[in-house]
Amino acid sequence: MTEPRTGMPAIWSDGLGRASIRSVQALTVAVLAWAIIWTATRVPLVIIPVLIAAILAAAISPLVRWLTGHAWPRALAVVAAFVAILAVVGGIIAGIVVLVYNQWAELSARAATGVEQLHTFLNNGPFPVSDKQITAATDAARAFFTSSTFGAEALTGARTVGDIFAGVVLTAVTLFFFLKDGPEIRTFLIGFLPAGHRAMARLAADRSTAVLGGYVRGTAIVAAIDGLTVGIVLAIMGVPLALPLGVFIFMGGFIPIVGATVAGTLAIVVALISNGPIPALIVLAVVIGVNQLEHHFLQPVLMGKVLSIHGLAILLVLAAGTIVAGIVGALLAVPITAVGWTVLKTWSGRDPLPGPGLPAGEPPDELLE
Repeated sequence: MTEPRTGMPAIWSDGLGRASIRSVQALTVAVLAWAIIWTATRVPLVIIPVLIAAILAAAISPLVRWLTGHAWPRALAVVAAFVAILAVVGGIIAGIVVLVYNQWAELSARAATGVEQLHTFLNNGPFPVSDKQITAATDAARAFFTSSTFGAEALTGARTVGDIFAGVVLTAVTLFFFLKDGPEIRTFLIGFLPAGHRAMARLAADRSTAVLGGYVRGTAIVAAIDGLTVGIVLAIMGVPLALPLGVFIFMGGFIPIVGATVAGTLAIVVALISNGPIPALIVLAVVIGVNQLEHHFLQPVLMGKVLSIHGLAILLVLAAGTIVAGIVGALLAVPITAVGWTVLKTWSGRDPLPGPGLPAGEPPDELLE
């Protein structure tokens, strides 16, 4: 029996039938999304650098547009922006090396006193540890570092370093071409869409670029707050290498969950060696407090405002990204979700953000034709 109004069999025309159709459609979309994610995780050395380069290009492209707007040839503007970024990163690394070199003698001189203070604290602290237990732990650590297991892990780590280096090179090359030929690449990709959808796709791409740029700037603000807070505490306590350690924490802030924690652990170790256990415990408390502030307030509230996504959604996306792809998933989950949400809102007409040169909510002229 066929329903006259819809022309469909009656079994598919009632409420349960329509719900079944929607369920099959939802499952089909979920399978497609899973297939895309699975395929992307098979070639991480290609996909990850391309995604990172796209995010960086969105953050740097305003500088390129500003230069081209001041009569710079595009190729020269791209080279100037690219060299400027490399100079800033290289300057930071060189500054860290110089500061570490200049303060290394002080750290070495204070290390003996710090180790002695640690030894006394372990012997007489709230949970006393005897010299025999310390010696046993030291021997166990020495045995591990000289074992075949550590050698195999070191070899794996060396391969990982090689992969990271190759990824950095590929990211730099891809970033250069995204900055240089970004409009042409975008036009080429949009050209595969039906003619009636191309204007909307261009608008969605422009808004996605703005969102990615805001994500990078928001991440930089959060990382700067982390680095400044810990760096100031280290400087007040007289811990050597306070400025380089603050910069390390700032740079680690760009890697969600793990980056700031690893950099903070380094700050704790330096405080322990140079100043003793009590200052190290204070630094530990500060690092934990800053990480909690970042994860539960700065990231959800600040990034939610920048990306127009609720803080709870950001927390859930970070968790899901970490489960699916580890550190890389945590790094890319938020910007990918932000772009997907921006495209969805643009395509459905719900995006309150204006397009380039447009008032909020008004489509370009070609969309009205």
